[in-house]
Amino acid sequence: MEVKVLSSKLVKPSYPAGAPLPDTTEHVPSSVFDRATYNMQMAIIYAFSPPGPSPGAIERGLAAVLGAYRLFAGQVRAGPDGGGAPGVLLNDHGARLVEASVDARLADIAPTKPSPAVLRLHPDLDGDIQEVVQVQLTRFACGSLAVGFTANHAVADGHATSDFLVAWGRAARGLGPSSSPVPVHRPGLFPPRHPPRADFEHRGVEYYRPAPPSPAHAHPPAAAHGDTRHSVVVIHKAHFTKDFVAGLRARASEGRGRPFSRFETILAHVWRAVTRARGLGVDPLQTSTVRISVDGRPRLAAPAGYFGNLVLWAFPRATVGDLLSRPLKHAAQAIHDAVARVDGAYFQSFVDWASSGAVDKEGLQTTAVLKDVLCPDLEVDSWLTFPFYELDFGTGSPTYFMPSYFPTEGMLFLVPSYLGDGSVDAFVPLFEHNLEAFKQCCYSMEE
Repeated sequence: MEVKVLSSKLVKPSYPAGAPLPDTTEHVPSSVFDRATYNMQMAIIYAFSPPGPSPGAIERGLAAVLGAYRLFAGQVRAGPDGGGAPGVLLNDHGARLVEASVDARLADIAPTKPSPAVLRLHPDLDGDIQEVVQVQLTRFACGSLAVGFTANHAVADGHATSDFLVAWGRAARGLGPSSSPVPVHRPGLFPPRHPPRADFEHRGVEYYRPAPPSPAHAHPPAAAHGDTRHSVVVIHKAHFTKDFVAGLRARASEGRGRPFSRFETILAHVWRAVTRARGLGVDPLQTSTVRISVDGRPRLAAPAGYFGNLVLWAFPRATVGDLLSRPLKHAAQAIHDAVARVDGAYFQSFVDWASSGAVDKEGLQTTAVLKDVLCPDLEVDSWLTFPFYELDFGTGSPTYFMPSYFPTEGMLFLVPSYLGDGSVDAFVPLFEHNLEAFKQCCYSMEE
């Protein structure tokens, strides 16, 4: 797929006529949640069938919504105190907008699952990126439009980003974003208690102490779980129909007063299927852990529409032997219990601990970093409750939506299917030699 870039420019935020211009020297410091999360560019791809929305409407909507969501129009900078404290300078720098074209029909290329080809449908994720947000509009010969959106994860999480995207569509349709200011992190919004009280252990969970550097003469560590340095990672899109999901939930929840959620059930099923496909059964005592994002908004009573990061993680664990030999209910219960433990008390404990200065004093580093291989573990990003499909620039909802190509073995994305019927798409990165085994068991309800 040859993508021809036609133009690239900055889109500055616009403000209602007669409204006072905002302060462009204000610096919003990063919250303890911003500093704990992934410092990386995330990217998603939308596809719109012809007649696709016009670039002019998209650009006008982008300018208007940036005026409301000013963090996405600013730049990540250290604070003015010279202490190096991270945050966002609200200088109205703007978002990068790229227009491109492809001399082919979208249906002929059909990038409906992540592959290296989709990296050409959004701006680069690497290098010295000056903008918090980048957008690429790629028009195909058939009139279809791909919208590639990237944003700095250290500024906003998936919940906040989905709110921005919905507001962008409203602005493009002339409806305008919310009239009230978008609440962002301010000192005192999530204050530590006095005196601070860390009721839970956070070292080794959200942060860890890095090992001292190895002596120069030491032998390099052996590759874990076999030598995977030359293995190819492929991303399989598993489609679970509404009926299949309902059957899984019924099986997992049998004899339980309250059924497991759709998320708990699907993740439990995929966890077991990936474990089996990886061939980990040779060591039944080996532990597998799943990293799950937990939204803190309801747990800390965040203001409605809070924009930023407000996520910690749950870490359900199980032995390989239990995952493969015990029923689906076992894995679902492990997930349910781990998420339940990350409650309001846990979030407040983290605020107290992370605000104490322990991270800098002890030289700790965040555990939220991208890895090439997660085996025997998993990580899941669930977008099942986010309104990503509500992005409407004036010509209707997108044909489909998906994450970009992130070839981290074991990092899953759960997304509502574009069919809108309650079915779910799971984007599952696996080593190529494990793919067929996964396909054979991921659509089976056999225990």
